[in-house]
Amino acid sequence: MSQPENELVKVRLEKLERLRARGIDPYPRNYERTHSTKEAASLFEAAETKDGKEARTEHVSLAGRMVAFRGMGRASFADILDGYGRIQVMFRRNTLNESYELLDDLDIGDWIGVRGPLFRTRTEEITLEAQEIVVLCKSLRPLPEKFHGLTDVEIRHRQRYLDLIANPESRRVAIMRSNIVSAMRRFMDDRGFIEVETPMLVPVAAGGMAHPFSTHHNQLNRDLYLRIATELYLKRLIVGGIEKVYEIGRIFRNEGVDQTHNPEFTMMESYESFADYEGVMRMVEEMVHTVALKVLGSATVEYDGHRLDFTPPWPRLSLRDEIKKHSGIDFLDHESIESLKSAMAEIDIDVGQQMSWPGLMDKLISSKVEHTLIQPCFLIDYPLQMSPLAKKKPGSSHIVERFEGFVAGTELCNAFTELNDPVDQRSRFEEQESLRTQFADEDLDRLDEDFLVAIEHGMPPTGGLGIGVDRLTMLLSGHKTIREVVLFPQLRS
Repeated sequence: MSQPENELVKVRLEKLERLRARGIDPYPRNYERTHSTKEAASLFEAAETKDGKEARTEHVSLAGRMVAFRGMGRASFADILDGYGRIQVMFRRNTLNESYELLDDLDIGDWIGVRGPLFRTRTEEITLEAQEIVVLCKSLRPLPEKFHGLTDVEIRHRQRYLDLIANPESRRVAIMRSNIVSAMRRFMDDRGFIEVETPMLVPVAAGGMAHPFSTHHNQLNRDLYLRIATELYLKRLIVGGIEKVYEIGRIFRNEGVDQTHNPEFTMMESYESFADYEGVMRMVEEMVHTVALKVLGSATVEYDGHRLDFTPPWPRLSLRDEIKKHSGIDFLDHESIESLKSAMAEIDIDVGQQMSWPGLMDKLISSKVEHTLIQPCFLIDYPLQMSPLAKKKPGSSHIVERFEGFVAGTELCNAFTELNDPVDQRSRFEEQESLRTQFADEDLDRLDEDFLVAIEHGMPPTGGLGIGVDRLTMLLSGHKTIREVVLFPQLRS
């Protein structure tokens, strides 16, 4: 804490003691609030419609943080902020009498309760005329200087509570995110899906291509991992006969931090018996469209200079065709690592690092295709080598029924017609283990023996989906960085 800030804290501590000396509890246990600021404004507007410009309401009780104060002799004005907005409060000396002196010991940042009627001032602002003031919490630290325009990214992300106080946009996004999750949950429930919970600490970090975080359980004396996906546990439930399951929860991946990646993020994964990736595509476009209508009231949104339209149906684009269109490479003509490397090098893609064939393909797609996918669409039919959990496309030994949903050049979701042949699945897991020994730095899947035993008992045809809640929130809120939609993002020291 800086010396100037120390002095400000010292002054606030002195005010705290003066309040206590007057018999005032600066940290009471509760307060009976009758209205939020939003409800109070609506109440007054209704009274104004009935009684005209001289309208005054009955007494209401509001509570919030004092974020502005203007002293004017016999009358003073403050703005208080609650979870729904802000409202002006007027304090008159001849109304409050001795209580008016209480204002001397209040500061910006304090929480107060006020009671009185609502009216409109000559400057046309809805205002509560305080007949009573109650101190609800004396703040000991000042808000940052110019906190109304708080733009320092480090402060905003490291001290999110200050960001929420200062920036209405941050509060809007936090509330929107909650509404998005609620809308997704209602959509899935209405379709007959059952919401479940699966383990976060797992013995094998499988079901995705990512490096896990590891930990150790002392009582069990075993190493465990934070899950990188919920897939394999949800599919165990499909084996058990629960035909439609989903989970909305945290996923943990020990990967880089950038505009679209955070080491912990929220996914919704779902699995539906007897469905394939075509059915899942229809479900995704319907769900995102429904969520957008519910949260925004519109199927369109402005994002990064584009007007995105989520109205179904979304285009289905062949991955093979899109790669050929934007790079000239047909991946079916380049089955070896060296052949694909050579073709990519010819179009100036850096392939200097050691990479597996799936790793090269991933780089080819991200370099040449992803940024072209602006309007909502599905990129479909991926190479088998990139998709160890997906079923082969009928009549093909190289292509699987997998799609990824893209919007504004960013992946939104990933889905398969799930592989339910246990012999094929075991073979593919073994191939992944082999690749992991050869390409240790790459994100590859892992063999989970218990899962293989489960599907050996029989898993019906299944359509599976993973959709990023953070990415969807970014798109619907208009933000390009994940840090703006995750309340407490991971940051460098």
